[in-house]
Amino acid sequence: MTAEAVRISSNDCSLAGTFTEAADSVAAALLIPGSGKVNRDSDVRLPGGPMLRAGVTRAVADALTEARVSTLRYDKRGVGGSGGDFLRSGMGDGLADAQAALAWLADRAAGLPLLVIGHSEGAWYAARLAADDQVAGAVLLSAAARPGADVLAWQAEQLATRLPLPVALLLRVMRTDVHRLQRRNLERITASDSAELRLQGQRVNALWTRDFIAHDPVPDLARITVPLLAVTGGADLQVPPGDVDAIGRLVHGPFEGHVPADLSHLFRPDPRSLGPKGYRRAVRQPVSAHVLDLVGGWVERHWGTG
Repeated sequence: MTAEAVRISSNDCSLAGTFTEAADSVAAALLIPGSGKVNRDSDVRLPGGPMLRAGVTRAVADALTEARVSTLRYDKRGVGGSGGDFLRSGMGDGLADAQAALAWLADRAAGLPLLVIGHSEGAWYAARLAADDQVAGAVLLSAAARPGADVLAWQAEQLATRLPLPVALLLRVMRTDVHRLQRRNLERITASDSAELRLQGQRVNALWTRDFIAHDPVPDLARITVPLLAVTGGADLQVPPGDVDAIGRLVHGPFEGHVPADLSHLFRPDPRSLGPKGYRRAVRQPVSAHVLDLVGGWVERHWGTG
């Protein structure tokens, strides 16, 4: 196994990535990270400077290397070693970058079956690549099977009931309705044509948010005929775990779906359903070995990694 720092050209943007060549490779997989300012490993810098080392794509890449699958993963635009401006990049840019990365991998791993594995937002790009018959198989980790606007509404319902008691009391005293505040912010974003806005004192990627609200993954999922694995944690508060079944009903190829109980969006145990407010403590644990085994086993069954 050898790991190599690489550069990928995507239109006018240069992306930084890591290509890991497995010994006696039987396939090559592109790993696409999730939403937010995350790097190739799914890590993100939090306000104030500390890193939240989610490590989802890194852990999957390591597991695939053991399964004799070479991998490519990359930093998103404006993150890590990649060029571009994160706050002015939309989902169109994200898809173009995934397509460019897949083309790079196809050239580097010529002759091998190509797989695509996306986490969260990255799963939507993976679904498009699979729908366009650009890969031999796809894995969707923490994926939604409904429009972005519906995902946001579902998230708001889940998280509003899980606010810490002091926060809930403070909001009540201040007469702050979380749902109304979210609607007001989304109305400002959708009414604007600016790439970025400032809301509650923070710069927000308005272009990406508009794209996310409008995006519906259902048509892409319904065009997929290649083998597909979908895994979402049963305690995920960012995408509905029940959407795994919806994905299975939509796709037309061999399908395998799993909803491991008590696992969060980052595939760590979350028995108390804390969601994002518990991530900093949760990532002290590794990504679930069960989830990594599901991915490795699926690859082995379809491509005979042995």
